[in-house]
Parts: sequence; C-alpha cells; structure tokens
Amino acid sequence: MPFPVTRLRRLRRNEPLRSMVRETRLTPEAFVYPIFVCPGQGVRKEVRSMPGVFNLSVDEAVKEARETYSLGVPAVILFGLPEKKDEVATGAWADDGIVQQTTRAIKREVPNLIILGDVCLCEYMSHGHCGVVRPASGAQSLGAAVAAPGAAVTDYEIVNDATLELLARTSVSLARAGVDIIAPSDMMDGRVAAIRKALDEARLTNTPILSYAAKFASGFYGPFREAADSAPQFGDRRSYQMDPANLREAMREIELDIEEGADMIMIKPA
Repeated sequence: MPFPVTRLRRLRRNEPLRSMVRETRLTPEAFVYPIFVCPGQGVRKEVRSMPGVFNLSVDEAVKEARETYSLGVPAVILFGLPEKKDEVATGAWADDGIVQQTTRAIKREVPNLIILGDVCLCEYMSHGHCGVVRPASGAQSLGAAVAAPGAAVTDYEIVNDATLELLARTSVSLARAGVDIIAPSDMMDGRVAAIRKALDEARLTNTPILSYAAKFASGFYGPFREAADSAPQFGDRRSYQMDPANLREAMREIELDIEEGADMIMIKPA
C-alpha cells in the first residue's frame, strides 16, 4: 500500500524496533583477522601507513592468534613476508615457507582457530608482481628492471598459465601445513580451477576455496602493499586486477570462479 497507509518510518521510531528489524549484524564471529608474518624472533614492527597493524614474527603471530580467538574472532588470514624473494616465488610454496611455519605453530597452540591462507605470489617475487614475468623482446632483464625501477609495463608480460602452476603448488603446500581455507588473490584467469584440481589430486578435497573473485586495481591497496612488502618494482597491476569502473565484468568474474569450483567469493576492496 502507498503512503499514507505505508509509513516505513514506523519501524525506525526507537532503538528496540530498529534492532529487531536490522538486516546486518556485525559481531566478532563475522570477522577474519589479518596477520602479516615475517622472519625473526620477537619481531613486532608497526606498519607506518596503518598504525596499530604490525609485521609479526612467528612467535608473536601465535600470541596475536591466541588473543584473537579469545575475543571471539573465529579466523585469521595469513600474509607472508619471506626472508628472500626470487623469480619463481619459492617462499610461497616451500614446505618451510613463513606462512607454513606460522600455520603449524598456530595450530599447535590454538587448534580450533580457522586459518585462511592468502595465495598470491607478489610478496615472494623479486619484482613484486602477482605472476611469472616474461620480458618482451629487447627489454632489459628482470634483474635490471628490479635494480633500476621505472621500466614500462609494456616491456613485460605477466604470464597467466605459467603462474597457475605456482599458485596450485602454493595452495597444496599451505593446505598440507594446516591452512583451513585457501584464498587466491592473484586474479589470474583459471586459477580457481587449477587450484581445485591440485587440491583434489593431493587428496585435499575438503579444503574450501575463498576466491578474491573481483579484486580491483585500487589505490586503497597502498597501505597493504607496505604491510606485505609487495609493491611492484616496475609497471602496475592493471593488466590482471580489475578496473574499478566495471561492475558487469566483476559479475562475470564471480560467475566464472563459482563455475570453476570456488566455495566462497570475496570482493576487495569492498
């Protein structure tokens, strides 16, 4: 019925009414707490661009995870800052990688805490990109580009299909270390299918995938890149992360990831 019979303000009259009809409720159980883990012992280094956020060594990450769980937050997501970087992201998939070490340590101390593992290669690559990089004909070597940033992004190609193998390998390594949910954030085409296939072949069929289905090339990522030490050393990420202006394309990305086997999807920045 139209106004004046229908008056939507009736249900906004006071807090008890507003509370009763509230659609979205934010409680500790609804949150996932991010932890940035780094090598060392007793390390608690504040991120300049995000006061109150720290890079933590494994022992400090365990303390943070324990407190997080005690406050009713059921899950953490781990981002790794490796001791060394290279051009094949060894630190991402190595059995003794920083996230793998942290996962085992947290599971020993807080076994019921859910651990999400961010699956991307940028933190582990010497060049800071989310995939395998191939120089174009005549371009300077990757090492030279990293040593002297400023190369044009068109001088290099982020090789999609070669990256899938490393993402799948990383996912299996994390799941074997005890990560409960795999969260690929790289934005390569076909990564969810590749990860699902690798997990199933490794008899990890019960490990769910939370896909960053629509991850935008956004300025909001600036502070995160400092926290994760993952800024690209040349070029940018617009050839694989999404244009923030494209809503219909985001819906296509979501649909494809679900078809490929994603159990959950994420929009980031939201």
